[in-house]
Amino acid sequence: MSYTTQMDAARKGIVTEQMKTVAEKEHMRMDDLMERLAKGTVIIPCNVNHTSISPEGVGEGTRTKVNVNLGISKDANDVELELEKVRHALNLKAESIMDLSCFGKTQEFRTRLVEMSPAMVGTVPMYDAVGFYDKELKDISVDEFFRVVQRHVEDGVDFLTIHAGLNRAAAERLDKTDRITSIVSRGGSLLYAWMKQNDKENPFYEHYDRLLEICEKYDVTLSLGDGCRPGCLHDATDACQVEELITLGELTKRAWERNVQVMIEGPGHMSMGEIPGNVMMEKRLCHGAPFYVLGPLVTDVAPGYDHITAAIGGAIAAGSGADFLCYVTPAEHLRLPNLDDMKEGIIATQIAAHAADIAKNHPGARDWDDTMSRARADLDWCTMFKLALDEERPREFRESSKPEVEDSCSMCGKMCAVRTMKRVKDGKELGMAK
Repeated sequence: MSYTTQMDAARKGIVTEQMKTVAEKEHMRMDDLMERLAKGTVIIPCNVNHTSISPEGVGEGTRTKVNVNLGISKDANDVELELEKVRHALNLKAESIMDLSCFGKTQEFRTRLVEMSPAMVGTVPMYDAVGFYDKELKDISVDEFFRVVQRHVEDGVDFLTIHAGLNRAAAERLDKTDRITSIVSRGGSLLYAWMKQNDKENPFYEHYDRLLEICEKYDVTLSLGDGCRPGCLHDATDACQVEELITLGELTKRAWERNVQVMIEGPGHMSMGEIPGNVMMEKRLCHGAPFYVLGPLVTDVAPGYDHITAAIGGAIAAGSGADFLCYVTPAEHLRLPNLDDMKEGIIATQIAAHAADIAKNHPGARDWDDTMSRARADLDWCTMFKLALDEERPREFRESSKPEVEDSCSMCGKMCAVRTMKRVKDGKELGMAK
């Protein structure tokens, strides 16, 4: 029996190799995984042309996944440097890479990324269209937009961010709001401008079936973008954001009718208290489709430290049921991140994701922490370093400030509580005297 997508296979009772990999990674029964794939509450983004991928599941009952954004632009168009960032992200075990390239040799970068990446790869074709055609945005035709989409899926991209929900009705509502930051989505702003300048409907909304046909053929997941996501606390959970989310729920059902896998993108910036309600609203309005969030950033006053504001929001969001976190670096709002910025952002987001998995009782999540705790109780520094999310930094910290005695650190020395208890229990002298 043949199938077109992972969703189609699950609905037909076909166990794919991708499903076997995901079930093993997630410690999940195959029947449960297939049921969730068939319903759309779990996705396996895996383009048929991405042969180097190690598939991941995203959604109900899976580990919280982490995405890393990178790509070439007019101000930073060094392909080799961006590929070094890819290697850096993969070494740090990111499950997803989003190529946001918008200038220059975008296809060269994209194809090399797909060839080398075991992580899933996403793109935003709208960005590439503006750079690829090298002409005014308003002069790009509907067919030209779709030719870029076609090229991306042929190159092996696993998921596409498409801002199909920002239609003319949403744009008209936006024009009447008192938002401070209006549209902060790059793709959303470009589509808004194209609609206004051409007095036409969003091409991806008007020709949505054409988009679904392409995605179904290559088993590409649609990441339905939130063009009206809030760009500051003031704009969170307003009518524009909610109306677009309702539209995304309708588009989700239409995609599922064609066996196309879907995830929903979410905010953005919002206060901590609003995050659980936003996750619940997305799950309700979008019928349980996996939720992919940027942050959310829980305050607007920490430029240079937004990896922290985003990790706080990401932990709350994932703990409340969000499935996929897009990393934020210290350079957010300020510049293109360098390698150090990337590492800070990835680690902060992975901390948020793991903390959420513990809260959600994901199988095996707590075991990692318990193993670390036993090593800490034994003052087993080597094991602690190996278990650490980032092995390099704790080693550097310890080497930079050597203690008087090996079974302690320079913070407490011989007064270390763990050292004291371990020695007493082992029947040893504390050795406190000089």
